Amino acid sequence: MTKTIVRGEAVEGLVGGGRAAGELGLSRSEFARAVQLGIVRAGPPGPGGAARFTPTELGRVRSAEGSPDTLRGLVETVAGAEAAAAALGVGPSRFTRLARCGHVTPVGYRINRYRAVVWLYLTAELRDFAAAKPGMLRGSAPPGDRELVAAKADLRPRKWRERHVGLLLRRTADPWERAAVLASVLPESDVRETAPDPAERILLAGLAPPAPYGHPQLPAAAAVAARLLVAEDPDEILWYRTSLDFALTGARGQSKSTGERGPT
Repeated sequence: MTKTIVRGEAVEGLVGGGRAAGELGLSRSEFARAVQLGIVRAGPPGPGGAARFTPTELGRVRSAEGSPDTLRGLVETVAGAEAAAAALGVGPSRFTRLARCGHVTPVGYRINRYRAVVWLYLTAELRDFAAAKPGMLRGSAPPGDRELVAAKADLRPRKWRERHVGLLLRRTADPWERAAVLASVLPESDVRETAPDPAERILLAGLAPPAPYGHPQLPAAAAVAARLLVAEDPDEILWYRTSLDFALTGARGQSKSTGERGPT
């Protein structure tokens, strides 16, 4: 039986992701998406940082009404404009406009063989959007959308980063880990300016979150995907810089009061 010591307490029965997926009746990809979305919460990590899951957490998820079919429905995704448009009940061009203007937010991405980004969307969210805003599915684009289209704006990367950062921040209350999440989406020059202490930057780099679920392994595709991970627009960069500065202030204060984690 697996036993992990966490802050002086033994946690027994921890299982890896493959076994946890089987116990919940999910495929590995379905389970990974459930973990990404915070539907299934990981327990203390195993050797090398591998995710582990407690029997209590797996029991909680299994006890949910309609599980595993309900759970599968929550994590089901569609890839690309045509499939997403079909789920929404509109044409691909209208869906592309809705997505580029930020009305629907991708949950992930993949890079196809032509090194193009293919965005993934949660089917349940598309259906909820259709039910909540039927007026957006027909008629002319609103003035704000027309301005964005004229400017050739594409809010999909930014909206995805916002979602990605939010999900990561929900997983931890540790101030240095939260600061590392914010630093991970900033250009290096902005991290250096916001955290001028090299020791702090080393700590932030060591705590940086791993590549998101679905990030490609092949170098050419990974290089394309890597550009999605970093904020681009000046106002977006300013937002994350301000958030990082605030997070670092809190992290430094905790380190001074407890003597834990901060640079030495």
